[in-house]
Amino acid sequence: MADDNEVPPGQEAYQPANFAFDAESEAEIAVHLAKYPAGRQASAVIPLLYVVQKQMKRHTDSAWVPRAGMDAIAARLSMAPIRVYEVATFYLMFNLKPVGKWHLQVCTTTPCWLRGSDEVVRAVREFAAIEGFGETSADGAFTMTEVECLGACVNAPILQVNDDFYEDMDAARTRQLLEALRRGTPPKPGSMAGRQGSAPEGGPTVLTTLAFAPGT
Repeated sequence: MADDNEVPPGQEAYQPANFAFDAESEAEIAVHLAKYPAGRQASAVIPLLYVVQKQMKRHTDSAWVPRAGMDAIAARLSMAPIRVYEVATFYLMFNLKPVGKWHLQVCTTTPCWLRGSDEVVRAVREFAAIEGFGETSADGAFTMTEVECLGACVNAPILQVNDDFYEDMDAARTRQLLEALRRGTPPKPGSMAGRQGSAPEGGPTVLTTLAFAPGT
């Protein structure tokens, strides 16, 4: 699978020169640091990476972690910056370059692939006019990333949009979803086929009524 977090040559200009935590981030940081004893603050590195990514989303409409943000985390947690870089580059959920307003994370692992994730990828490419993974549409609205298993295989294929899961996708439902996102009216997350939770297609077939003994 391609490394969608790798910053291509020439794109270093995306990196801001500095980063400062805003008031909302400072409040979150205080909560996270309170969970760890003195001398163990480095354990908060993952939560603080999320704090930086969410702040960038608030300020720029692009959820990503710039190098200056990682340096700010290192200073706050008394860590060597390389230790923060190691964590940020290991986990796919941290974006190390700017992404579109709507980050389309397509699962292509075996269960989703068997259920038609190729259709989802094709629909995203056609709608957003992008060629492949890691690319952003010309209008900055969509970035498509290939991801590993999202843990919702029973309702495959899965398309994660920012932090929300859209399930039971196919080409037509993908186009409908992207049209709604472009209008700024994202639908309720969950099954796009109207499935009830993880029930079988067509609805539940067992335990359709509940009977309780008297007094229970």
